[in-house]
Amino acid sequence: MLQTRQRRRSCPLGIVIVATCWLVGLPATTRAAALVAKEVSYIVDNRQLDALAPSCSSEIYCHGDLLKTVQMSEIYADSKTFVDMKMRKSPNETLDSFHEFMTAQNNSPSKDKLKEWVELNFDKPGAEFELWTPDDWTAKPKFLERIKDADLRQFASDLNKIWHELGRKMTTDVALNPDLYSIIHVDNPVIVPGGRFREFYYWDSYWIVKGLLLSEMYTTTKGMLENFLSIIQRYGFIPNGGRIYYSMRSQPPLLCGMFKAYVEATNDTKFAMDSVEVLEREFQFFMNNYVTEVNNHQLATYGYKSSGPRPESYREDVLSAAIFEREEDKQDYYCELKAAAESGMDFSSRWFIKDGTNAGNLTDLKCRSIVAVELNAILYWNALIIAEFYGYRNDINSIAKKEEYLAKADELKKAINAVLWDEQEGAWFDYDLINKKLRKYFTPTNLSPLWVGCYDRTDKSLPKRVLEYIDRLQLDRYPGGVPNTLQNTNEQWDFPNVWAPMQHMLVMGLDSLDNADAKELAFRWAQRWVRGNYITFNRTRAMFEKYDAQELGGHGGGGEYDVQTGFGWTNGAAMDLMNKYGDRMTTVDGQVIPEDNGNGNGALVAYSINTGIIATLIAFFVGVFGF
Repeated sequence: MLQTRQRRRSCPLGIVIVATCWLVGLPATTRAAALVAKEVSYIVDNRQLDALAPSCSSEIYCHGDLLKTVQMSEIYADSKTFVDMKMRKSPNETLDSFHEFMTAQNNSPSKDKLKEWVELNFDKPGAEFELWTPDDWTAKPKFLERIKDADLRQFASDLNKIWHELGRKMTTDVALNPDLYSIIHVDNPVIVPGGRFREFYYWDSYWIVKGLLLSEMYTTTKGMLENFLSIIQRYGFIPNGGRIYYSMRSQPPLLCGMFKAYVEATNDTKFAMDSVEVLEREFQFFMNNYVTEVNNHQLATYGYKSSGPRPESYREDVLSAAIFEREEDKQDYYCELKAAAESGMDFSSRWFIKDGTNAGNLTDLKCRSIVAVELNAILYWNALIIAEFYGYRNDINSIAKKEEYLAKADELKKAINAVLWDEQEGAWFDYDLINKKLRKYFTPTNLSPLWVGCYDRTDKSLPKRVLEYIDRLQLDRYPGGVPNTLQNTNEQWDFPNVWAPMQHMLVMGLDSLDNADAKELAFRWAQRWVRGNYITFNRTRAMFEKYDAQELGGHGGGGEYDVQTGFGWTNGAAMDLMNKYGDRMTTVDGQVIPEDNGNGNGALVAYSINTGIIATLIAFFVGVFGF
């Protein structure tokens, strides 16, 4: 029996108390605290209502005539540009100025006039940041010594330098005048993905943290974790990204995973013990608001309701929603768009349901009706980590909490394997709540339970079945990495695009299996992925958000915006894979790395070079010397 998701309808007094406590301790102005408390109250109260509320309360950044007029005019190619701009006057003054302007223009301004008004009243994106150089950055972190291939070692060193480019620190004015910005204020500097993504993003930060820890940037990492804790204390969860227009949706909840990585790197168990109640609060938020019943088990789906288009993709959403005639259907579609964005995979045929299949297009999004494998696997992992952190304490209550969360983890593990595992296929699959069946389409998250250890380790046949599944789909044939799906729809999370977090997840999951073939496949995929990153970086001096499965080193495309460079999670994933396999990973086939010769680097000897390189060298000498 399928039961609809139950929303928690508790009294909003709790949020008032939390906001008040935060107000007392805020190191900025009372005005700033009061404004954030108001926004938080708006979010929490409206999450409890059946009626849809906008993405946030701002009539400039989230809903209203000003937003609609500017975004639909297409005065900026990217809808995100406007909502990242800082107001030069108060919101009320800005709205008054806008209404006066529209009246003077007979409510039909030209694009040039409208752009002139915007640029008179708003600063360009980026006004919220000041220059910042991380104090804890080091030019030669120790992990570089573990990378024996000299070219890869230099590549990793270059990636280490990119943290300088991706670091952001907010100006004091953001704390003093938060109503002038769409940015969510945090006290500590952050590392951002790069490109149009100027603020923190939730699940990106997991792979960024993995890289920062290898760079020995422990202070920066802890500061980012403290930011996330403060956001949970304010909002009850972590928004999709660091803007108020993201504040009615989250992303895959990987903060516990970030904490675990930090504690393993620093042994700072006190920080874990001090933070565990806040981590628990986020876990409970997901369990209370995202879980539905499937075949007598509790499992989670993405998706929370808010009205209107996504502010950062306003025009795109309105245009794609035009196919729907009824306003109710448009609003439902906007909710599906936001649910898919909450998944982090925006957009993909993974979330299409049409006639019981994954056919169709963006208007066939049904993300809220799909139980996602990785979301539930991550929640299982979170429960284990919370249990571990409670276990660091010695008091009776904490021991009881540890047992409670071990039991929760066990319940989730049983649910995932009872509902989502397919014995015949040898993989886990998303579940279609509408058609009440597994969605047997490939995506790397089908194997995400391996990544977090959410499987029966005593089942010695499981690795063989997983490898047979991979072999049947011929996933090892792609030169640029494993694609996110096998459907080519021109959506950015579909074929042929390849994404760093998915490659990292696959590699780590396969390597966890007690099977030599699985471990060797993990290494092969890791090396292939890093080589592609290396080739592209040497050609462009850039790291990309996504790559092309069909070409070693080719960058990806499709979706709502141009491919972005930077790129936080790509850098972190590559660094982690080079660290893991640094003793044997090379840039070309046919290289061998002998034992370390005592200088800490190891001598790199090439006993053969592939024919492509030989051909390139011959062509070079012929062209230069005329041989």
